[in-house]
Amino acid sequence: MILAYSLEHISALIFCILTGIVISFQAGLALGFPWGVAAMGGKFPGKWPPKMRLVAVINMLLLGCFIPLVLSRAGLLFSALYPIASPGIWFLVVFFALGTVMNSITPSKAERIWAPVAFFQFLTTLVIALS
Repeated sequence: MILAYSLEHISALIFCILTGIVISFQAGLALGFPWGVAAMGGKFPGKWPPKMRLVAVINMLLLGCFIPLVLSRAGLLFSALYPIASPGIWFLVVFFALGTVMNSITPSKAERIWAPVAFFQFLTTLVIALS
């Protein structure tokens, strides 16, 4: 059996993988891993304080909500979300465009590793939005 995937489907899968990586990083911050230098401009190097760990959990939840939107808009899963996903994908395009800029100009050199991730999240959401 030959599987044929559209660029839209491939983009959605790449988005999910990248977002899963970011969610895993946020989970590490929430659990107290000493990765603070690579987030929030490096303002909290090392282990994040409790309030910032809550921010990491909120980030995880927000990013987790983006995945079904992308999968729905790409026509892979969650078809009931399509009425929301269709305009919502444009929010994600802007969100990840801004994320690319912010991760590129951060004072934390370690945090700049997230700029290419955000850029590819931007590209994948743009491909999905335009298809």
